[in-house]
Amino acid sequence: MIIAFDFDGTLADTYSCIEEAFLRALKKRYPWLPLKGLWAKALTGIENYFERPTFGSHRKTSRPPFFLRTKFFEAWFEERARLSKPIDDAPELLRKLREEGHTVISFSAEDFIDGMKVKRLKMMGIYDLFDDVIVFGREMTIAEAFDLVRSKYGNDTFIWVDDKPWRFVGHGDENTEYVWYYFPFSARFVEKNRERLALIPRLHVIRDLWSLFDVIERVKRG
Repeated sequence: MIIAFDFDGTLADTYSCIEEAFLRALKKRYPWLPLKGLWAKALTGIENYFERPTFGSHRKTSRPPFFLRTKFFEAWFEERARLSKPIDDAPELLRKLREEGHTVISFSAEDFIDGMKVKRLKMMGIYDLFDDVIVFGREMTIAEAFDLVRSKYGNDTFIWVDDKPWRFVGHGDENTEYVWYYFPFSARFVEKNRERLALIPRLHVIRDLWSLFDVIERVKRG
């Protein structure tokens, strides 16, 4: 099977540390700025706003505005990576899946800064645990990224694990199984739109990553 993982909120808790990462980046880039704590809190609110779901609308590529592609946000992403923690011993999970013969892919959206998603995977020490790293959003749409997986790895069962199930809508094919990892930060948005989950066929919900092995067994049994 092909097992594809999102990163933020799926393999790593990169959300609990957002405010602290902003504070550290402010201290690093703007040591003269007063009231850094208030600025960090305000920036966190803005970041949380951009995390809201957009069910079924991930059909285009986009480039963030220039003010998000600055040295400050680069510093913020780096601090965020240093503060982030793996979820449910994710590195060991990735190793186990590969030992069992699965093709394991990082399948996630690019950050504001070009190449930052790959950099964060490397900083967390999990980049080399993937058979492939595919990043969509900037150069490729989700649909194009999925087509790339199919062209490289064939039509085997594709198990897509993500804490943001709104990405599933309208994507994949009849051999795709959709696994929503219930991460509280992003789940709060889904709870307000649970009726939209009906748009996702073959949806599995897990609350710990190791339950993915139960999903794999169910899929094998058909």
